[in-house]
Amino acid sequence: MAGAIFRVRGRGCGSTIEADAAKIGIEMDASGEVNEAVTQGRDGDGTITDLQVFVTAGEAYPAFERAFLNAESEISASFRLFDLTTKLHSDEARELGDTWFDLMIDTLNRGVAIRIVVTDFDPVAAPDLHQLAWQTKRQMVAVQELANDDAKLEFTIALHDAKAGLVPKMVFFPFVRQKMRELNSSWLEMNGDERARFRSETPRLRHICYEDDNGTLCFPVQLVDLYPATHHQKMAVFDRRLLYIGGLDVNDRRYDTRRHRRAPERTWHDVQVMATGSVVEAAQTHLDTFLDTVAAKSPPPPAAPGFLRTLSRRRHRASFRVSPKPVVRELEKRHLVAVRRSNQFIYLETQFLRFQPLARALAKRARQCPDLKLFVVMPAAPEDIAFDSNNGLDARFGEDQQIKCLTRLRQAFGEDRLLVTAPVQPRRQESDERDVLEDAPLIYVHSKVSIFDDFGAIVSSANLNGRSLRWDTETGLWFDRPEHIELVRKRVMGNWLPSSGAGDEFLDPSTAFEHWKRLVDENTDLPPEKRRGFLVHYDSDAAREFALPVPGMPEEIV
Repeated sequence: MAGAIFRVRGRGCGSTIEADAAKIGIEMDASGEVNEAVTQGRDGDGTITDLQVFVTAGEAYPAFERAFLNAESEISASFRLFDLTTKLHSDEARELGDTWFDLMIDTLNRGVAIRIVVTDFDPVAAPDLHQLAWQTKRQMVAVQELANDDAKLEFTIALHDAKAGLVPKMVFFPFVRQKMRELNSSWLEMNGDERARFRSETPRLRHICYEDDNGTLCFPVQLVDLYPATHHQKMAVFDRRLLYIGGLDVNDRRYDTRRHRRAPERTWHDVQVMATGSVVEAAQTHLDTFLDTVAAKSPPPPAAPGFLRTLSRRRHRASFRVSPKPVVRELEKRHLVAVRRSNQFIYLETQFLRFQPLARALAKRARQCPDLKLFVVMPAAPEDIAFDSNNGLDARFGEDQQIKCLTRLRQAFGEDRLLVTAPVQPRRQESDERDVLEDAPLIYVHSKVSIFDDFGAIVSSANLNGRSLRWDTETGLWFDRPEHIELVRKRVMGNWLPSSGAGDEFLDPSTAFEHWKRLVDENTDLPPEKRRGFLVHYDSDAAREFALPVPGMPEEIV
């Protein structure tokens, strides 16, 4: 019903919330009622029954390994990265060997069929990630050779089908040439064996570059295809009865524990969940169909309660477009609807906060609800800026988008209702770089969790940026059973609390903000070794100094 107005009953801030449903694509039935599969997503009917929440790979990896060990017939999975040299961590899996090579072979030899999709990447924009994908391909070939002859392994490297149009390729040509020069610099630092391996593991580069007689990697002057989107989801389904989903890929870089006592560049805070219920069927259907949906071979399956997606596909007439065509935007819609329903307290834990429509929705709700408070946890700096000293236009534009969001939120909420924080370790480290905040090494946040009052929560693979909410392939879960929301809140928010001296007042939506603000204020003023918990104030000034607007650049690209 185009242009329809929907109403969601809520407590406080007036008895109804009205919004133009067409603006955010909310589905409505013939009578004009909101389609619950999209806007309510009830899990109280068995959509999600049992739920486990894992904070960091220290908790998630052992559970994931046990799920492989307990699988009886089939496993379907899709990850951005899946490195089979990753160490095993559960006692049960370590009885088989040291790495995922051993676990994968054992699972196949038990007769379990495995189908796994790993993301491929634009070979010019992300040659290191492109190489990692094809390293996994070589690993999987080795697994197939070492497993029994009747082993059932189906492995796919999937490059998102969307391509930039002709005009954007011309506009971005100078940036592409700069990436090529950087790639050649890396090439010149390699020895012969490293070069041979690099060439064998970057097949998409073979058609656009060659090595000349002087040992230089040469790129003929030509327009090359640009792939703006990726498959970013991290999920697996076991025997069509158990779902593993969230923000964690599989490699040793992602491994960390809740204590985070390591060098800042080795910290990694993430959240993954395991769930049972009818939502598992929706997840399995998604894994069976998403590649065809993205390739425009078939329409996406209909929305399913509790299961959220982002899907896009290649545009057929895209001469002037960088972006793919959004097809499913359930994660975006769920966030926007939940913001419009919130009256007291919103908690966002995210790697990036760059999505301008979300910032506008939050700001609008802040003006409507003078009691609404917002609590954000994110890293002190993006990974490539903090640890790799990336000062390229992409990094600076990403910070520009985030600063614009934060500025809008500060203007709407004011200092008394907005708390933006970053986690740091309880030890001192001196540095002028952004891997240190308030004289302490940062803890890198990669998790994607949103909690709205006491009526809903989301755990997903999607960052709060346009790329995740409109371009990339993403998946997540929506929880609205009270016990599930309470579990997510306790496990996720409770992770940042001190080991003693903090109670339920930090988790109650009606009292949490004031207690967290007092704690973060105190921590920011104290020396690192005397702080309680992990959180201090995020440094917007450092990000603002680094940020740079790039006119004409699509907001979603970062």
